[in-house]
Amino acid sequence: MTELDSLIHRSSLLIEARLCIGHMGEWIRRLPGNYTGKGNSPMPYISAPTVVSSIASQGDADAFRTLNEEWISRLFTLEEEDRAVLGDPFGRIVGPGGDVLLAREPDSGTVVGCVALLAYPDAVFELAKMAVTPDAQGHGIGRQLIAAAVDRARALGGARLFLGTNSKLAPAIHLYEKAGFARITRDRLPVADYFARADILMELK
Repeated sequence: MTELDSLIHRSSLLIEARLCIGHMGEWIRRLPGNYTGKGNSPMPYISAPTVVSSIASQGDADAFRTLNEEWISRLFTLEEEDRAVLGDPFGRIVGPGGDVLLAREPDSGTVVGCVALLAYPDAVFELAKMAVTPDAQGHGIGRQLIAAAVDRARALGGARLFLGTNSKLAPAIHLYEKAGFARITRDRLPVADYFARADILMELK
């Protein structure tokens, strides 16, 4: 083999190796995973490069409010109950026995998503106020948050988990269905005076 032939051969091997690594990376990204919090969620999700943890500071509370005010104001009308809950998540959510979960970038700690668990009597919880920043959408973070919320509700002793959403939010509805939520009628709601904008009601089966 001449020196030129040897150089061409080595270059070809290098290109093939890079292509192989690329295909392996794509295959790995397609593998399903499971949320590794407390409990075992039945819902697989595409691994997202975020860490989910409970609300812990006023900065977390501010991020939770900002994320939700943006999408609610853009698609609907921000109601007084929205303002009350978003303005005081420690007093209105955590204090009564619920939780707020935040998805953070592992390196910077930047909050890119959130979801709330509101506690009601008789071990009833509501999954609410879920949001993901526009730049972070499409990376499995919504699925990660739902799985984490289901696990957390169980850890808190929840016997029923319901939610209300709107037909405008088709991607979210799809995620809820994949997680095991099924549609119910308004008379099946375990709470009264629920948001009028929620034209789709669901409960975890």
